[in-house]
Amino acid sequence: MDLFVATHNRGKKREYQELLSPLEVELCFPDDLDLHLDVREDGTTYAENARKKANRYAQASGLLTMADDSGLEVDALDGAPGIHSARYAAGSDADRVEALLDDLRGVPSRERTARFRCVLVIVSRAGDVYQFEGVCEGVITRQPRGEGGFGYDPVFYLPQCDCTMAELSRDEKNRVSHRARAVEAALPMLKRLVRG
Repeated sequence: MDLFVATHNRGKKREYQELLSPLEVELCFPDDLDLHLDVREDGTTYAENARKKANRYAQASGLLTMADDSGLEVDALDGAPGIHSARYAAGSDADRVEALLDDLRGVPSRERTARFRCVLVIVSRAGDVYQFEGVCEGVITRQPRGEGGFGYDPVFYLPQCDCTMAELSRDEKNRVSHRARAVEAALPMLKRLVRG
């Protein structure tokens, strides 16, 4: 196995399988090794959380390891939900979207600007740490739209595409998303590490 990707999230797993296909390597996920670590994401930044996950899983697997932390930053909410995006409300993705829309009730469209941010951390077999970031700018809609993606995708509108992230095809999302941009930045280093 060439690269361990430290995520249990099914949506992220599928995206990483597609985004990392240019590497032409064998990917491995925690379920493949029956590796279930309790890594508390209690850092104050995406980078701290991603680094914790990458280090713990690299130590446990002995493999070249990649982990990310990502979130939605809404300007009208002073950057919330941010690093708490996955825990913004109890329940499902739909419950978190509903909580976000409730918190933005009455906020005019021009003030609903937001961005998705992804910080990717890679830990080599030698323990060297590399960090990359991707950002995607958008606007929060008033109603969910689209059936694709996951998380906050149905309410994240991309002006340049005239649709929400959830209305994009998987190929389109893999060109413009925050995760796609982080992987694009990381690919040259990943290629060197895989070869090495």
